[in-house]
Amino acid sequence: MRWLRAPAKINLTLRVIGRRTDGYHEVESLVGFAGLFDWLAFEPGDDLILEVLGPRADEAGPIHENLVLRAARSLATHMPGLRLGRFRLIKRLPIAAGLGGGSADAAAALRLLADEAGLRVEDPRVRASAQATGADVLACLSPQARVIRGIGDKLGPAIRLPNIFAILVNPQVQVPTPKVFAVFDLASVSTIESRPRSLPIAGSGATAVLDFLSHSRNDLETAAIRVAPAIATVLKRLSQIPEVKATGMSGSGATCFALFADRRRAAGARRVIAAEHPGWWVEATDIH
Repeated sequence: MRWLRAPAKINLTLRVIGRRTDGYHEVESLVGFAGLFDWLAFEPGDDLILEVLGPRADEAGPIHENLVLRAARSLATHMPGLRLGRFRLIKRLPIAAGLGGGSADAAAALRLLADEAGLRVEDPRVRASAQATGADVLACLSPQARVIRGIGDKLGPAIRLPNIFAILVNPQVQVPTPKVFAVFDLASVSTIESRPRSLPIAGSGATAVLDFLSHSRNDLETAAIRVAPAIATVLKRLSQIPEVKATGMSGSGATCFALFADRRRAAGARRVIAAEHPGWWVEATDIH
C-alpha cells in the first residue's frame, strides 16, 4: 500500500472578477501549499473501496460522497479497464475550512491511480478527471504555488515562493463555500481599484512578497464573516501579533493565516494563540 501526502491549499490572495452565466464566479488567486496535509494510501484491487480514519474522520461526511471516490470513478470513465482498489484516507485537515482538503484528497487519489496505470499527471485524461471532480482539484494535482483563474481551472505557471512561514487558525467552525457565495455582494468589491494586480515574483525576496501580501485581500472575507462571525475574532487577534507581516483568510473561510519572515516567530506565535484559545485549531507551517 503506497501512501501520499495531500497538502492544504492556502489562498494567499483572492479576487472575485465577476459572475458567469452558469452561476459560478470567476476568481483570481495566488495559492500556495502548506506543510500540513491529509494522508492517502492506495492498494490495487478488484473493488473501489474507501476507508476514512484519523482525527477528522467523523467530519468527513458520507463515504459515497467523498471526492476521492468521485475522482476515481471519473478517471475510470476516461480509461475503460482502469484498475481501481482500496483507498485509506487519514483525515487531519479541518473540513469546509478554506484549505481545499477534499480537493487535495481527490488530487492525491488521481496521482496514485495515474502512477499505478503508468500515466503522468499531465495526461489529458487525468486533468479532465480532476476538472470533473471539483474546481480546486486541478490546482492540487501538482501542489506548487501559482496564480489560478477562472473557477480554479486556469492555472498559471508554477512559482517558487521565497521562505514564508505561517500560523493557520480555524475557530472550529465549518463554512461551506455555497453559503458564502449566497451572501456575497460582487458590487461591494468590484469598484475597488487600489488593490495590487500582480505579484512581484521574478527576483523577489520574502520582504517584497510579504509586503505585497500585506496590501492584498480576500474578496470573500466580508461574506464569510456574515456566515461565521468568529472569523473576525480570529483576524483581529492575528493582526495584534507584533511580528506578523500579513494576515488574511484562505478560500471561503474559516481558516485564517498570519505570515512571518522566519520559522521561529511563527512557532512562537502558534504557542501563544493555542494557549489563549485551546478550542481553536492552530498550526505552524511553511508555505511553498
